Amino acid sequence: MSLEVAKKEIQQPTPPTADRNGNGVAVSQSVATMHRLRLNPNTEHKPDSYEGLQLDFSPLLFSSLERYLPPPMLSYSRDSKLNYMRDIILRYSPEGERTRAQRQREYRQKIISHYQPLHKELYTMNASNFFAPSFLKAINENREESFRRIMTEPSQGVFTFEMLQPHFCELLLSEVENFEKWVHETKFKIMRPNTMNKFGAVLDDFGLETMLDKLMEDFIRPISKVFFSDVGGSTLDSHHGFVVEYGIDRDVELGFHVDDSEVTLNVCLGKQFTGGDLFFRGVRCDKHVNTETHKDEVLDYSHVPGRAVLHRGRHRHGARATTTGHRVNLLLWCRSSVFRELRKYQKDLSSWCGECQREKKERQSLSISTTKQELLKKEGKAAT
Repeated sequence: MSLEVAKKEIQQPTPPTADRNGNGVAVSQSVATMHRLRLNPNTEHKPDSYEGLQLDFSPLLFSSLERYLPPPMLSYSRDSKLNYMRDIILRYSPEGERTRAQRQREYRQKIISHYQPLHKELYTMNASNFFAPSFLKAINENREESFRRIMTEPSQGVFTFEMLQPHFCELLLSEVENFEKWVHETKFKIMRPNTMNKFGAVLDDFGLETMLDKLMEDFIRPISKVFFSDVGGSTLDSHHGFVVEYGIDRDVELGFHVDDSEVTLNVCLGKQFTGGDLFFRGVRCDKHVNTETHKDEVLDYSHVPGRAVLHRGRHRHGARATTTGHRVNLLLWCRSSVFRELRKYQKDLSSWCGECQREKKERQSLSISTTKQELLKKEGKAAT
């Protein structure tokens, strides 16, 4: 089966030589030059909120990164920390990527300034109206046993649970249809969710970004912290939210792939359909993405409206053909900039890659076998 797939310390960037950086905020030279980012976040530190500021990057990215700052910096003013972190991010972010981000913001602003929402209540998080009571109860309790009580795990690392109320699904479907109608009437050229889906819409592009940020931060990240900490589940700080549409006159199926995410939320919104099952075939790193599937990694899953599937983005999967009707799914690709940076320095990925785990076990088994043979040889020589 083939795929087409789109711990060292992190060195601090050299701080400005002047007493003040380019934004006019003082930064301590001694702290900047003598300390490095922490390898692990300070989970007891409550970061400042960066919401409402004019930023080039997601406010959640700064809140997440703040927990990795050297201890002396945690007491600094928000502006000092903001500018210090911005300098770090800019050094890691290529110019081309920043240009694309700017174009994306301009594109979204153009849509938002012209498109009139149909259901304005969708654009602000209203948990009691959006989510199933069992899901809300588990989130409020925020314990592993509470999460497991509402979940099933049909295959290792794939969790399913009731999540969205039917009324919310209906409203979101109606909003998407209204947006697509506006696109058709205005002949506005929109970007599709990804390179594999030719139908569907990016929800962030027409105003739902803030609501989806809250969905990730307050509801998906607590679960991911428990079940996906090995891939940055506790430091999710950005997302890509969209809907995909399947049917005879839409995308019919989706090829075998991995997602550009650390954690993926996939919820069926409806409508009436047959077929369209998801199939999963094991978690893989880049090196092993095309390796064979083992029997214990095979899972086929049938969609149920309102029911969520949560899995690692690197969990290989695809969607079988939707044979009748029309199926629409909400996808939230949740990402961790911290995990992506740390992954550049990691050599052992056996904590989450199935094939790396197998190779590691084989090496350990071979080492034990070799050691036993050497001991037997020594005992034999001693006996003679």
